[in-house]
Amino acid sequence: MIQRFGLLVALLASPVCSFAPQLTTVHSRSSALEMGAESEVSFSTLDGSAVRVGIIRTRWNDADVTRLVEGARKGLTECKVTDENIFETEVPGAFELPYAAKLLAMSGTVDVVICAGVLVKGDTMHFEYIADAVSKGIMNVGMSTNVPCIFGVLTCLTDDQVKARSTGDSNHGVDWGKTAVEMALLKNEAMGVGGKMSGMGFGQSAPLKSGVENPMPPAKEKKVGF
Repeated sequence: MIQRFGLLVALLASPVCSFAPQLTTVHSRSSALEMGAESEVSFSTLDGSAVRVGIIRTRWNDADVTRLVEGARKGLTECKVTDENIFETEVPGAFELPYAAKLLAMSGTVDVVICAGVLVKGDTMHFEYIADAVSKGIMNVGMSTNVPCIFGVLTCLTDDQVKARSTGDSNHGVDWGKTAVEMALLKNEAMGVGGKMSGMGFGQSAPLKSGVENPMPPAKEKKVGF
């Protein structure tokens, strides 16, 4: 009888122990939430003197987004992008970013678009729906228009996380600016803009024949933005 009772206690204790909260899990989650504020991306010397950049920012979370845009402009300046080649406009919130980005990309007046915004987790599922839709929307704009679109939207759980990623040396906007220049140069090189075809690692290349004579005539007048 005693042996059976001991066996029963052991069986009941086993699942309880397996589902018992572990202190290490709490600590590891806390550490994970604190990671990511500092940039881990390095950039080579980039010459963006001929790159045209469009910045679309949200008015939602205005102060935080303003700091991020200032960081993006700093990154662009460090890559020799001139103020004349930077076009900036705004939309109400993050959900409107993809549509505005597509209009700007289709205008043919910019080489790259930076979408800047801030989303902070609230009490409802709104955060998840918007973050997912915006990230996919911005990616789809780049894929459908061949104009790189930089995902400059912070998706944070707290206001402190936003501040840690939009101020000082940890301002993510700086990296977004440099990323924009790098991707614009990559696109222009691949598409033969400027009369030079790189081959993109596949050997000597030649412009693709589309069947349409001069499908992309040079613009008569240089324009940045709408």
